[in-house]
Parts: sequence; C-alpha cells; structure tokens
Amino acid sequence: MKATPAAAVQPALTARALLTGAALGALLTPCNIYSGLKIGWSFNMSIASALLGIAFWRLMQNLAGARHWGLPENLINQTTASSSASIISGGLVAPIPALTLLGGPAPQGVQLMLWVFSVSVLGVAIAALLHARFIAGGHLPFPEGTAAAEALSSIHGDGREAHSRLRWLGLAAAVSATVKLVSDAVGTPLRASLPGSLSLGGGALPSVGFKQLGIGLDGSLLMIGFGAIIGPRAGLSLLLGALVAWLGLAPWLLANGLVTPGPADGLWFNELVGWLIWPGVTLMTTGALASLWLGRRRTAASDNAAPRAGLPLPWRWFVPGSVAAVCLTVSLQVALFDIAVIVALAAVVMAAGLAIVAARVVGETGIPPIGALGKIAQLGVGAMAPGTATANLMGANVTGGAAGQTGDLLNDLKAGALLGARPAPLFAAQLLGVLVGSIVGSLSYSLLIPDPMTMLLTPEWPAPAVATWKAVAEVMAAGVGALPPLSLPAALIGGLAGLALAFWQFRAPPHRARWAPSPAALGLAFVIPAWIAFGLCLGALLAAGVQRLAPHWALRNLIAVAAGLVAGESLAGVASAFQTLLAG
Repeated sequence: MKATPAAAVQPALTARALLTGAALGALLTPCNIYSGLKIGWSFNMSIASALLGIAFWRLMQNLAGARHWGLPENLINQTTASSSASIISGGLVAPIPALTLLGGPAPQGVQLMLWVFSVSVLGVAIAALLHARFIAGGHLPFPEGTAAAEALSSIHGDGREAHSRLRWLGLAAAVSATVKLVSDAVGTPLRASLPGSLSLGGGALPSVGFKQLGIGLDGSLLMIGFGAIIGPRAGLSLLLGALVAWLGLAPWLLANGLVTPGPADGLWFNELVGWLIWPGVTLMTTGALASLWLGRRRTAASDNAAPRAGLPLPWRWFVPGSVAAVCLTVSLQVALFDIAVIVALAAVVMAAGLAIVAARVVGETGIPPIGALGKIAQLGVGAMAPGTATANLMGANVTGGAAGQTGDLLNDLKAGALLGARPAPLFAAQLLGVLVGSIVGSLSYSLLIPDPMTMLLTPEWPAPAVATWKAVAEVMAAGVGALPPLSLPAALIGGLAGLALAFWQFRAPPHRARWAPSPAALGLAFVIPAWIAFGLCLGALLAAGVQRLAPHWALRNLIAVAAGLVAGESLAGVASAFQTLLAG
C-alpha cells in the first residue's frame, strides 16, 4: 500500500478532529468495558470510529455546509477514539476488580482515573521509543493498523482504483458482519470441532476429545482477514505452535495427571492454559527481546543501512513527559497500594521490557497478549514481594496498561506511516484518548459494577479475566513453588527455544532464515484457543494462494478484502455489545 502524501499536508490536528475522536471514544469505551466484564474480550475501534466520523461529517456537510472532512482529520479521529476504547488494558476489567475481590485497597473515583491514566500514558512513552524499530525501520504487518489504513484510504479515495477497493471492502464487510450477527442471534459461536478423540493410554482418563482440546475451526471471518494480512510465515508458525501445544503437550499433561480435566461436555482451555502459558510466554519474551537486540546489531553493522529514524517527538517534549509518566506511575503505586519504591520501579522496568514483547506479537499477529504478559509480570512481582496480593496485582497492572497502549499506538502509527502522516500529531491524539478513556472507562466500570464483591464472578457478570488474575495472585501468595508442576522447566525450555529461533532468523543465510518459525506467533499459539490459531493460518494460506493464482488482482484488492473482513465483524460486534449494554 503506497503512502498518501495528502495525509502529510492537509490539516490533521484540528479541534473538530480531536473532539470527534473524544466524543466517539466516550461512546465506544463503555462497550469495551461491558464486553470485557461479560466475555473477557474487547474490540478494536479504529475502523468503527473512522466510519462513524466520516458518516457524521458528510451528513453535516450536506445539512449545514460543514467543510470537507478529509483523511488526515479522520486518522486523528480514529486514533483518539481507539485509544480511549482500549483503556480496558489499564486494569478496569482484570486486576482492579480482582484486587477488590481479594479485599485490597482498590482505588475509587478520581484515584481510579489517575491510576488508569498513569499506566496507560507510560505505554505511550514506550511506543515513542519503539517507533524507530517497529514502524520507521521495521517490516511487521501490524494487521489492525494495516486494515485501518486500507479502510481510510478506500473511503476517502478518488478515482477508479479507489472505488474498486471500496466496493471489495464493503462486500467483504457485509459478509463478515452478517456471519457475526447470525452467530450472535443463534446465541452460540459458529464453530466446528473436529470429531473424535485421542487415546491417552489408559488410566483414570483413557481419552480426550478434540472438542475438549479446542481443535476445530471458528466461523470468525475477522481471523481470516487478520491471517491474510500477517502472511504465511506467521500463519504457519501459529499452526505449528497450536499443534505442539494443543495436540502434543495438552494430551501429555492430561495423561500424566499434571492438569485436572474440566467438565466432560465442555472446553478445557482454562484448565490447560494455566500450564501452557508459562512455556508460551517465555518463548514469546525471549524471542522478541533477542530479535530486537539482533536487529539493532544488524542495522548498526550494515554499511549501506539507511540513516536511523529519529524519535517521533521532539526531545523537549519526550524527556519531561516520560519522566513525569514514570514518576506518576511509581508514586501512585506507593501512595495508593503501599508498594515498596524498589518494587514499583522494577514494575516500570518490567513493563518496558514486556511492552516490547507485546509490540512484536501485535505487529506479527494482530492479537495483543496482555493477559499472558500480565501473568509473567505477576510472577516477577510475586518473586520480589512474595505473599502480597496487592503488589502482585497492581505491579503487574503497570505491565498490562503500558503494553496495551503501546500496541494500540503502534497500530495507529503503522496506519499513519502507510498513509504518509507525521507521527507527532498521532501522539497528541493518543494522549487525549487516554485521558478521555481513563475518565469514561472508570465511570463506566463504577456504574456497571457498583458492588464488585457480590456482582462479579456470577452468571450475570462472569468476568473471566478477573477470575484469572485473582487465581494467579492467590497462587503467587504461596510463592513460586505453587506454580503448576514442571511448568518452570517448561518455561526454561520455551525461553531457550525463543532464543534459538531468533538466532536462526538473524544468523542463518536468507534462503534458510525465511523458514524460521516466528517465536512471537509460535508462543502466542500456546495461550490462545487452537481454533483461533487455525483460523489465522487458514487466512494466511488463502491469501498466499490468491496471490499465486491472481497476482494482479491480489496486488490491488487483497488488503481491501482483508480489511473488510476485519471491519465487518468489528462493527457487528460493537453494535451487539452496544445493544446489549443499552438493554440492560
């Protein structure tokens, strides 16, 4: 996709662009708070806010003669709105409610808003440091950002080719939205599990069904769209990781009694992922950090390397802003939760390291591993402050909030880079979105859940992320020895595998390096249901087939179709969440 020069020269950071994004963010943020507490899932609001923004201002242009609403303003609008809606990574649907259930000093009112703002704005500062590596000098697809850029380019484009892309995008979006709405109307996911079972060799559990392991395909066309964008290397890596985790390790864990089976007619994801998360996350972590280090060495050693991209913000803004973010985050940990200063500082350092991992995984697969990285942070903080649930949860909350905003902003920066926009205005839009989201998200949580002790972890409010964070905090209160059996050796093996794969990719000759599995995608497959990994791989393989069979059509329209699949299901999901929220 070629950059759009107009995006760099037309007015972008206007008052109406910021206010539109803030208003849409305030409207869409409660949807994510609601869905996060209901199903543990949220929606990226980039494309939804872009479409709502252009619809509103074109209506105002026709009715009241408002000036033209161009692509640069819409990019600012969607950055602001998506930043606000992604505020749930700041802890509102996981560690903060979990702390309340454990009897800890959960913040309320203005204190809650300040806390969510502080951990989120820390992620904005980290994204500024990662911009040169992951956006200006990187080649990761960032599927959400690529899809948003394609959608913006299509709806604002002129000419025959732009109209053709818009038609394909609209058709794909209509199909994807219809499938999602049918699924919601039926009340069950459109998912097909593979029939049959695996023998476990006798014992108390003689066999395990593929249904219990999550082996099958999901009807989500959003995952097909993501897969088409991430490409075959990441897609096949996800497939390999899912086969190793869910058809290799999972049956072995059950056969040896290392994991207790779940209900006979249910999915055993929660039971199994409690063990699989440790090798999966360490594989992601070491692979991402080693790739960053090796990539920097390659760039520095290259005689013909292009000049290194500078910081996307002026130093006079970045340095005091980053120092203020760190000081605010540390001081609030100490003041609100009585966390030791050294532990609070370590939590910030850990957040920076794990935000790099999140950036790599989001860049390759489009799925932010916030929950998985939160468990690693809980393990780290738990080792420094054993037996303290408050430090465990809120120290790890710093990682979740920072990593979530880092991934969201890098997606927006990817969209901006593809559209030829300057990055600095996007940071201003992101900060406004964080502010709006902190206020609206905190108010929404307080209004929806006035009494967490009696309302959460019930059939009405299952809050799966809250249950997971609470369970890990309770385990870590007993020390590292309370981790699942053999999970620490598995984590060590996963970490070594991540290092080996990173060295393979960067040290092997190009014709061999291209076959190196992606550590980020491989590890992610350990912590997501197998059917999601299969769906992403299917999308990647279908896109590769289309590129081979119809290369000219694929060059013009493939990304538009993929973006449409993402946009349609996202919009339908937002509409369903909003309707359910209003209904009750």
